[in-house]
Amino acid sequence: MSDIQDYKSSLTDPASRKFETFSYLPEMNAEQIRRQVEYIVSKGWNPGIEHTEPENATSNYWYMWKLPMFGEADVDTIISECVACHNAHPGNHVRLLGFDNYAQCAGASMVIYRGNTI
Repeated sequence: MSDIQDYKSSLTDPASRKFETFSYLPEMNAEQIRRQVEYIVSKGWNPGIEHTEPENATSNYWYMWKLPMFGEADVDTIISECVACHNAHPGNHVRLLGFDNYAQCAGASMVIYRGNTI
């Protein structure tokens, strides 16, 4: 059996917080984010973008960046909206979602930009 790795996490240390599965991995680069957007589009899911301050990231409420992009299939358009949200709120975490119309839930959710945690 392999060793189970623990991670230091604290409510008082915003830099240590984990959000979704991808947050346990190194930060995604532009190509990796692009592949995630391509996956969301390939599933026919509707992309959505949310953001929040690092200190509020454990809350269930994140601010929507515009409305979900219903029917948007252009990967570059989706990525440009993610970048625009990050540029408008550089200190905030930015999360990309893929809304599944059939299951009526988010089929994908990942923090793609981490805000300032210091």
